[in-house]
Amino acid sequence: MFKATADVDPATTLFNLPGYRVLSVTRDAGGTRQVLIEAGVVEAACPGCGVLTSRVHQRTVQRVRDVPFDGPVEVLWSKRRWRCAERLCPRTTFTEHTEQVPPRARLTTRLKERLVAALSGEVRAVDRVGAEYGVTWPTVMRQLTAAHAARAAAEQFRPRPVASLGIDEHRFRTVRWFRDEAGAWKRIEPWMTTFTDLATGQVLGVVDGRDSAAVKTWLRTRPRWWRHRVRTVAIDPSAAFRSAVRSWLPKARVAVDHFHLVKLANDALTKVRRRVSWDRHERRGRGTDLAWAHRLLLLRGYDTLSNRARERLNAVLAQDDPAQEISAAWGVKEQLRRVLAASSIADASAERATFNQYVSWAAMPETTRLKKTIDTWWAAIKVFIQTRATNARTEAANVTIKNIKRAGRGYRSHTNYQCRIMLYNAARSAA
Repeated sequence: MFKATADVDPATTLFNLPGYRVLSVTRDAGGTRQVLIEAGVVEAACPGCGVLTSRVHQRTVQRVRDVPFDGPVEVLWSKRRWRCAERLCPRTTFTEHTEQVPPRARLTTRLKERLVAALSGEVRAVDRVGAEYGVTWPTVMRQLTAAHAARAAAEQFRPRPVASLGIDEHRFRTVRWFRDEAGAWKRIEPWMTTFTDLATGQVLGVVDGRDSAAVKTWLRTRPRWWRHRVRTVAIDPSAAFRSAVRSWLPKARVAVDHFHLVKLANDALTKVRRRVSWDRHERRGRGTDLAWAHRLLLLRGYDTLSNRARERLNAVLAQDDPAQEISAAWGVKEQLRRVLAASSIADASAERATFNQYVSWAAMPETTRLKKTIDTWWAAIKVFIQTRATNARTEAANVTIKNIKRAGRGYRSHTNYQCRIMLYNAARSAA
């Protein structure tokens, strides 16, 4: 309990540190301004017995880090040690503290809040923000870690229900090579898995790895009532993700992201084009080859092309594809796009029958492998057609995560990496 004084001078109003008043302002030889402050109270309650006292045992000057104001400012706090008025109290003396400067603190609360806000609201490097506010990298990172821990504890106590969940992976850093116990080199790809609320795009969690165990570990920490409220989960064509979802989200339906299926079809078309180039010319494609010069045109959707682009496409397939293998692969790719664009299960089934016919006519290993993938994931494709649940928001979150990684020039600590990701997305969702 503290009793504050009523008079406020202009310097105190300008400095605007709640609970303090300015005693003096000076400038040293280096040009740094020194602001001497004291707490605006005349008495305090003993933490041991609660008795109010106005007796000052001694004063010490403590240096406190605060928000810079038009240049560096050195804040000196004339800190009082009070003497308890109760003779029987075992706590003879005690030091004062306020909300802005808690016990054993060296930074003001408003500086801590400013550091967290600067790095939560924008994609910036920690050392740049530390240099701006006159503190070191470890000091800034401690504030971020504390803020992330407080937010995680609140979220763990009462997580917000999620009806549509997105799961996707991204690479944490570059590939590393290590020697195992036998002396052989082992390739380590540091992947991390992102969990996103598809309704809002908010990142719910980031864990190490991209296997079934990593997803199960995160889902296991969710409350049982939370897991039972998840209705749809959008994933890549990953058997590991699907296995984890079936184990821990019993009421959720798995929807495969159509973007990755179209990419698989484009990859099959690219493989056919490269194989045809080697079969015809015994070399890789060159700028003089129409199929290679218009390789990106082959990957575009036919319904998105202009009349001029369609004429170029027809010319490429007529002049640089004598065996019509590229044309067959292109037709399979376009038919798969029609399957995924269907508005009902009945329409999708009819388009799938046409797709299977195109694959049998093509009779190429690339398209046959694509058909096997479609057959394996057909149940998840039907869920996508019914719900149109995609991983677009998860992919957008991964782009933001990559920007955070680039701004920090990479991360060595998984904890710091997760801290930056979760705080940034929490601030963006709150806005």
